[in-house]
Amino acid sequence: MKRIALYHLETLMWIDRLGTFAAAAQRLNTTQPAISARVREIEEQLGLSLFQRDGRRMVLTARGRRLVQACEPLRSGLEQVLLEASDFAGATGAVRIGSGEIAAASCLPAFIGAIERERPGVTMEIELDLTARLLQQLLSGTRDIVFLAGPVASPGIRTAPIGSVDLVWVAGPAVARAGGFAQPLPVWSLPDHSPIHTVAIGTLAVHGLSPRAVHTCNNVRTMIEIVSSGQGAAVLPETMVREHLHTGSLVEILPRPEQKVHFEAAIRTREREPVILELFERAGRLSIDAHPEQAAH
Repeated sequence: MKRIALYHLETLMWIDRLGTFAAAAQRLNTTQPAISARVREIEEQLGLSLFQRDGRRMVLTARGRRLVQACEPLRSGLEQVLLEASDFAGATGAVRIGSGEIAAASCLPAFIGAIERERPGVTMEIELDLTARLLQQLLSGTRDIVFLAGPVASPGIRTAPIGSVDLVWVAGPAVARAGGFAQPLPVWSLPDHSPIHTVAIGTLAVHGLSPRAVHTCNNVRTMIEIVSSGQGAAVLPETMVREHLHTGSLVEILPRPEQKVHFEAAIRTREREPVILELFERAGRLSIDAHPEQAAH
């Protein structure tokens, strides 16, 4: 038997996925020299070169690619068997989660709470961003699972719906008392690549309204503060302004748009890590509009 361990194969897999020794080292919580040493060890054992440089990336040779393709399901299968034997209680490692702001405010806290209770060995690294960048991060391997506005269609991505949210046109109470859009108002919206921006512009056209200006901001909570202070109107997710509507610090000033914003959890199509697959299956049972005690189950 060649003296090749599972961590050698895991190292090859992550270099292949992420493209550089440095990225693989970060993913595996080790150093770049350690990654280089592992590659040398397996190349010496097999008597062949596994990687070649392509610009800044390290790509597998043809024989290296065949090795990884043959070994990856074996490694993942063994890990799956061991984790299932302990009902995933022994799952460890870092999971890099990306989320849009709306999903983060709605279903992510319950998801995180369930993982902390039931998978205490899993460390979560969470980053909030816009959908377009989350997709790039997922495909490049710098995120493991993401929650984003959909629908998303990509041959490299597997998705599961997690619900949808209503949108509401709101303004501060003083603006509402003054007649809302009876006067020219500035409108605040997420950037133009957001589905909410599309709904905002479409609704204005349907109602024949010409805002004084259309400002954009990439943070929903900031827009809530701006609008509630009397600085114009905005179309916002109902889940994030529900309490403001209840207390009266925001008021609906137009009929609710028919369009909803749909959300999905996503992983890479080629994902084979048992822990990531188990968390993705768990994410598919979420409801973005659920109360925390419901979303946790």
